[in-house]
Amino acid sequence: MLSPLDLSLINGPIPKAATVAAALALTYLVIRKNRTWWVRVLPMVVLAVALVVTGLTLVIDQLWKPWPEPMPVILMVWLGAALVAISLAVARLRPSRWYARVATVIAAVVVISSALTATNAYYGLYPTARAALEVFNNPSVDLPDSASDVLEVPAGKKLADVWTGDGLPDRGTLSEIEIPGAMKTRPAWVYLPPAYSAKSRPRLPVLVLLAGQPGSPRDWYDAGRISDNMDEFARAHSGLAPIVVMPDSLGSLTANPLCLDSKLGQAETYLTRDVPKWIKERLTVDERREAWTIAGLSHGGTCSLQLAVRAPDVYGNFIDLSGQREPTLGTRAETVKAAFGGDEAAFARVNPLDVLATAKFPQLSGVIVVGRDDGQYRPAGAEVFEACRRAGMDVQWKELPGGHDWNVWRPGLYGSLPWLAQRTGLVR
Repeated sequence: MLSPLDLSLINGPIPKAATVAAALALTYLVIRKNRTWWVRVLPMVVLAVALVVTGLTLVIDQLWKPWPEPMPVILMVWLGAALVAISLAVARLRPSRWYARVATVIAAVVVISSALTATNAYYGLYPTARAALEVFNNPSVDLPDSASDVLEVPAGKKLADVWTGDGLPDRGTLSEIEIPGAMKTRPAWVYLPPAYSAKSRPRLPVLVLLAGQPGSPRDWYDAGRISDNMDEFARAHSGLAPIVVMPDSLGSLTANPLCLDSKLGQAETYLTRDVPKWIKERLTVDERREAWTIAGLSHGGTCSLQLAVRAPDVYGNFIDLSGQREPTLGTRAETVKAAFGGDEAAFARVNPLDVLATAKFPQLSGVIVVGRDDGQYRPAGAEVFEACRRAGMDVQWKELPGGHDWNVWRPGLYGSLPWLAQRTGLVR
């Protein structure tokens, strides 16, 4: 039987039940046989919460601007519901009997839990309770030493032509490591497939995988389920899968150096020089540019296109998952001012759409993935796709059900693995 921990938190009965439970719990907290409650307490609580949520939205969207997208309305509604529940629960506690107090606390907890469930379902963060609980795990193991025996592939052959895959473990490994370089970063994560533990280790292709903003490299483990999905691919291919390196492209949770070398940081140098240098020195990899792929979601998707066109000698392929039209801090004027002191020409020299308009990239291949219901990033992706096609790239377009969330990014990446394996020479 399916464990309750493996039931979906994104689709099915749990999100719907949580919404119904929140409505019932909020109704319980609202209703009370007291004229003062209806005339003074309830209206004051609702008005105060409405002002707080509206003010918070304005501060985030207009003043702070930690990320380019506005706060989703549905999430602010759930925040308001949770704050109303907490406020009403506090107001009900003092004059109540003990059992009523217990019921009040339970009702408030139900509303808060339902708000968290709705947020998780909206972004598609954790598909199951088991995945959510793994946030508290530390899956990191030490990286293995350099191989003393490397499997060499004869000229004209692919790795799959000479690979047997005997005696391998069922799962790969995940390691948290430091990659020093031109910018101060948080630890990176490295996934090594089962084939990496072979006595005669193959030189494997590399997938450099970036998170969104806000975000962290571990997002691809927690929400992206990188280990589960790469292990599944490896089991179907005799233990073979790409080495996945998940570096930090931001520096902190809400920073945004735009994957550029600018006043905001040296992110481009870090991701096109320092990270590849560390990978080649520390891991047994296929060093051909055709075997290297840069990929990412949202902000990371924008970065993947940027770095592919800015460093085509490093990355031969890219996967843009719901990327933006161009690197942005909100508007082009704001971006140019913050990154280049208002120098439009400096921005144009590194902006991928401007680069694609004047150069050809027949040596690059890519996949652009968008959510069918993503009203903001689907049109941006379509414009990027056409620009890539006109620049001579071998580029594919994929639309998946969903919006700007993990319900698109997870299948978008893993559905592109067969293409990536063919392109990098991992399979026949």
